[in-house]
Amino acid sequence: MQINKTIEKEKEVIKVIGRLDSLTSPELEEELKGQLEEIKELEFDFSELEYISSAGLRILLSTLKEMNHKGGKMYLTGCNEMILEIFDVTGFSDILTINK
Repeated sequence: MQINKTIEKEKEVIKVIGRLDSLTSPELEEELKGQLEEIKELEFDFSELEYISSAGLRILLSTLKEMNHKGGKMYLTGCNEMILEIFDVTGFSDILTINK
């Protein structure tokens, strides 16, 4: 997995490339730790994400809770059909903001 981050004022874009699973999710979790304090808008760019497991879903849920708690926005972009299907099956498509 590769993570590319860009920050512009109070918006951060995190592009995740590859697989977000139990082996790689700690890396994303570490990247997010302490990074969200100054951010009001968080975009996850999943245009090159190949797979997401329950470990990745857990990180999205905890990040969403943190962003909501502080009044920020979080959304996903670039999700392919397989990723969207995972979100549909798990019910995450009902709680996440997904921009197609």
